Amino acid sequence: MNQLKSLFMTAYMMMTMIVSAFAAWMIYRHGMSPAWVGVMLTTAPALLFLMGTMLLQNTAHTRRYLPLPSLLALAGAGMAGWQPIVQSGPLLPFALAIAGWMGLLLYIHWYSHFGREPSLRLVTGARLPEFEVRDLEGKPVSSASFAGKPAVLVFYRGNWCPFCMAQVRQLAARYRELEAMGVRVILISPQPYAKNAQLAKRFDVNMEFLVDDGNVAARILELDQRNGLPMGMQVMGYDSETVLPTVIVTDANGKVIWVHETDSYRIRPEPDTYLEVLRINKLAPGTDAAALMPSHA
Repeated sequence: MNQLKSLFMTAYMMMTMIVSAFAAWMIYRHGMSPAWVGVMLTTAPALLFLMGTMLLQNTAHTRRYLPLPSLLALAGAGMAGWQPIVQSGPLLPFALAIAGWMGLLLYIHWYSHFGREPSLRLVTGARLPEFEVRDLEGKPVSSASFAGKPAVLVFYRGNWCPFCMAQVRQLAARYRELEAMGVRVILISPQPYAKNAQLAKRFDVNMEFLVDDGNVAARILELDQRNGLPMGMQVMGYDSETVLPTVIVTDANGKVIWVHETDSYRIRPEPDTYLEVLRINKLAPGTDAAALMPSHA
């Protein structure tokens, strides 16, 4: 299934670009035909959304079902279908509009969701399972060393994922508040060392950027995702296997007090959520923060 999703994302991006460009060309040549405007509505908003998230990297949390692009695409399919159905016009715009609309539906309702089960290795109130990752110099770092201070651990997919980058950006912006609370911020990714080093240099804050070489830690924690990389991005040095985005909050004793295992790659928890969990635990150590706040989405 993940292989199909990997192929779909690359094909969908190409399709939206080609169809949007073709529809724009037809409008330029033949005027504001409702059919071709309809085609544009089924692909251009989705393309702008995807390109915007990739270029700006400032969105870590979207609406689950993207209502505006969905409504525009539905309206566009209706506009494109009016001519061939009512006036016996050409079928090509209608066919392209249906393809654009169906592609958007697949992206929202199928591709965006992982269909994951909560990890059985991450249990609130229990110690964080032991695993080993590496620092940017390749030196081993044991998860046991995270104890001693509260910690926010973020497992993210890599620099190629705009929602991961937005999540890291949000953390960097709120880092001083976490630092004032004595909290370690630990970012873990299976991406190559050079990519992690670029990210650490880019944000230049005292957060720990660690590498899960070979995705071993993700497998131990049941967070690995095979064939999660969009097809074609392997040429940039990324591995096809990646990690399911996950946030883990531990206390100073190394016990898990909160876990967020998103089921949509477009939905990440806000830093305010981590801060509230940490404040709750600081005021009442041992409090089941997971019972006070939703831990899975």
